[in-house]
Amino acid sequence: MGLVIVGSIALDSVKTPFGEVTDALGGSANYAAMASKNFCDTKIVGVVGEDYPFDYIELLKHNGVNVEGLEIKPGNTFRWKGVYNDLNRAETLDTQLNVFAEFNPVLPESYNSCQYLFLGNIHPSLQLSVLNQMPNVKISACDTMNFWIERTKDELLEVIRRVTILFINEDEIRMLTGEENIFKAADLIAEMGPKLIIVKRGEHGALAVHKDYYFFTPIYPVKNVVDPTGAGDSFAGGFMGYITGKNSFEEDVVKKAMVHGTVMASFDVEAFSIDRLKDANLANIAYRKEEIRRSVWF
Repeated sequence: MGLVIVGSIALDSVKTPFGEVTDALGGSANYAAMASKNFCDTKIVGVVGEDYPFDYIELLKHNGVNVEGLEIKPGNTFRWKGVYNDLNRAETLDTQLNVFAEFNPVLPESYNSCQYLFLGNIHPSLQLSVLNQMPNVKISACDTMNFWIERTKDELLEVIRRVTILFINEDEIRMLTGEENIFKAADLIAEMGPKLIIVKRGEHGALAVHKDYYFFTPIYPVKNVVDPTGAGDSFAGGFMGYITGKNSFEEDVVKKAMVHGTVMASFDVEAFSIDRLKDANLANIAYRKEEIRRSVWF
């Protein structure tokens, strides 16, 4: 089973208390793809400029990521520059959309048979465009952020009505629904259409809300957090990759997918860019999964 991931592809310049990088591989599509590639056939859709390093494309290919949907346009690649004085919050110093400003996702014909879709944190109109191109998708998911909730709420609500899964954090779900209690807020979103709402809670783990069950997963205890950029995308990629590989949306698979998403996020935060994600394999993923199981089993 194949997973299509549509999102931003960026060159990130990031500074944290533990160092800094310039023009490192970033963007929601890259993080999600590098997290899902251990579990399923992963295909990305995105756009870069002529300045995008060829080595980064080869890195994706080497890791088994299908890049047929990666478009190279005249101009410069989307760039983001940020600093973490507090590892729980990024301060954006500079954003240059460049070719991403005109991004019009077009799925290659070879992607049409894929039954699973993850829409990264991009403009809701682009998410709708992709949904219209994949009318027969089995399971679709989207991520979002406060910017889209504030600026394009009507379009975002249309996306939410059409997807199976919504990834959203605690502040965003309260902003979207006007409800402080996240359980009630998730119920309000479920009434719009999604079958599963996954609330990302940062250092407090994540919560899955389904009409028939709730499920909490804690974080994996990373002792040396270097760079939290892409953690949410890595979580979503790990989750979507796992359910795609299992070709199932049953409760037990969803719960295991939550844990696998948590594990992939734990690899992400241990280094800048995708430096730890690219080295993650099924053996060390299984080790961390077992550590989480032991931490909650009684």
